[in-house]
Amino acid sequence: MSSSLGRGLRSGLAAGAVGTAVITAVTYADMAWRGRDASTLPGDVVDALADRLGTEVGGARGERANRRTALGALSGTVAGLGVGALVGTARAAGLRMPPVVGGIVTGALAMAATDGPAHALGVTDVREWTSEDWVADAVPHLAFGLAAHATLRLADGRPDEGSTVVVAEPPTRASAGLVARSLLLGVAAGGRSSLGLAGPALTGGNALAKVGALVAVGAEVVADKNPATPSRLSAGGLPARLAAGAGGALALAKRDHRRVAGPVVAGAVGALAGSLLGAAWRAGAAEVVPDWQAAVVEDVASLTLAVLASR
Repeated sequence: MSSSLGRGLRSGLAAGAVGTAVITAVTYADMAWRGRDASTLPGDVVDALADRLGTEVGGARGERANRRTALGALSGTVAGLGVGALVGTARAAGLRMPPVVGGIVTGALAMAATDGPAHALGVTDVREWTSEDWVADAVPHLAFGLAAHATLRLADGRPDEGSTVVVAEPPTRASAGLVARSLLLGVAAGGRSSLGLAGPALTGGNALAKVGALVAVGAEVVADKNPATPSRLSAGGLPARLAAGAGGALALAKRDHRRVAGPVVAGAVGALAGSLLGAAWRAGAAEVVPDWQAAVVEDVASLTLAVLASR
């Protein structure tokens, strides 16, 4: 594999991770907004695939349900990373699209990667979906596509077709300060996953990016107060926060024109620490004050960390 394609693959995996964090946040926000149950489709696909392979998800009743949920969430993560790797490699090979078009195409590929196997295994029949079903499925995948493609363009560091080509110096080694700020941004993402990407956008993005960041943070702040929102330590919640911390650190490193490996690792480690600390804080504070009050304290702390880390 050429060095260019290798970089494209790595950038694509990072883009897929960011897209996965975004689609998870959008899905949970929709659940909180409409009060709907979590989708059973991923778990049904796991059962259908196991049946096709002549095996089954084992364990007692509760263990089996937990394994189905975990495997379903992991399959979504794998699909997101796979789509990111595909579009990243294609971009490195020369297939470059404008931002909106690239986001739509990437989102459509993500839809195909999740809905295609479900249809093929007989879990669902997309031909019988209503327009409401299509919209409910398309919106989160479009968010995935736009976020993943934007991350690709950021990681690529090169303009799209029609732009003036600028030859840049290679990135320099990440400083200790950048690694520390990436760690803090990860802790903020462990508190509110949207802050992983919103922090850099609010402190250094254009007006459109800032509006999008505010909307994402606002939606998560509201969703966090809903008792039906899944735990941040769940099979779907924790990977999304790790990806958000890593993605935000990637944005900081690219903005400073630094090598990304150290900051990305620090961002993921910080997100893990922030998730564990946030869950412990909410559990402990619930014995003293109402949960919403503990959540507001966490809102303020997470936002403050994100702004300080991203400035």
